[in-house]
Amino acid sequence: MTTPHALAQRPGPRDLRAALERRIRQLWFEPRGSIDALLGLVLRPLGSLVGAVSVYRREQIARDKLAPRAAGSPAVVIVGNLLVGGTGKTPLLVALAKGLTARGWRIGVIARGHGSDDRGTGRLPRQVLPDGTASDFGDEPILIARETGLPVVVGRDRGAALRRLNAIEVLDVVLSDDGLQHVGLRRDIELAVFDSRGAGNGRCLPAGPLREPLSNALLLDAVVLSGKATSTPIPHSRVFHFQTVPTRVASLDDSRYWSIGEFAAQTRGQSLDALAGIGTPERFFDQLATLGIAARCWPLADHAPIDEGWLASLQGHWLIMTAKDAVRCVGFDAGLRSRCVVLHIEAVPEAALIDWLEDRLRG
Repeated sequence: MTTPHALAQRPGPRDLRAALERRIRQLWFEPRGSIDALLGLVLRPLGSLVGAVSVYRREQIARDKLAPRAAGSPAVVIVGNLLVGGTGKTPLLVALAKGLTARGWRIGVIARGHGSDDRGTGRLPRQVLPDGTASDFGDEPILIARETGLPVVVGRDRGAALRRLNAIEVLDVVLSDDGLQHVGLRRDIELAVFDSRGAGNGRCLPAGPLREPLSNALLLDAVVLSGKATSTPIPHSRVFHFQTVPTRVASLDDSRYWSIGEFAAQTRGQSLDALAGIGTPERFFDQLATLGIAARCWPLADHAPIDEGWLASLQGHWLIMTAKDAVRCVGFDAGLRSRCVVLHIEAVPEAALIDWLEDRLRG
């Protein structure tokens, strides 16, 4: 059995995409040698162009944000990234949705629906069904709907998704899973989530990981730092923190549950395969190692479909994955699902974040 840091490989287009994502992350966050330096120079003009366009778009968004909200319309709070890739925004959104619901606010969620088949009628905004498939709605929206029990609408046009959600429910607040750069979505509060990687090389796509210049963060309402991140990549007047905490392990068919300690002890010495199709798969593998769960690791591309035949071919006694990956395994063979287990995590924001958010929502 290999250590969690030994990444297994398999040939095929999906693996090439995953390998390309890892290579790009290295270029952005840990450049090495003359080749990376040369690539950085070649891509820098494109990054400057993206930055210039995004500054213009940010100014337009800021102007729209100043316009008064229509009477009776819910406030819109965006939980988003300036960086490409996972920073923990979706678990944070789930925690904020639960926290505000517990305080009596009527909450709904809109999302883009990455990973869904949005051709033809799939381009129209549609309400997420908790028992739907990732190809219908995207993996993260289904996960949000299941975790919160709240109405969730997905759509490429977030403004249209918001209108669709308003037609379904009478709400006080709508949380948007990402969408900071979406010009067509009027918003009231904007949160940017950063993790311990900071802003990488500080450049815009494709030269770096930023969707817009880091200085644009100063126009947002708050910065929220995830996990081990202790400082913001740019000074901001309002900074909050949250932690992601593993809570339990459950079989994919929901027939068995373990505490983290119970699962680590029970599987010690057994063969495990771990897979992660998230923005930064290494974070999941490192987390398993910290919990004492050793596995052969399979990094997948973000939102990548999981091939049932390939999954069944893995030799591990247990196949452990994230909750986001588990959504993409709905409908798999029952025997295969009994081998699959899910590590569930929960975001725990500091109380001051929800207090401040509630104050802002009250005006």
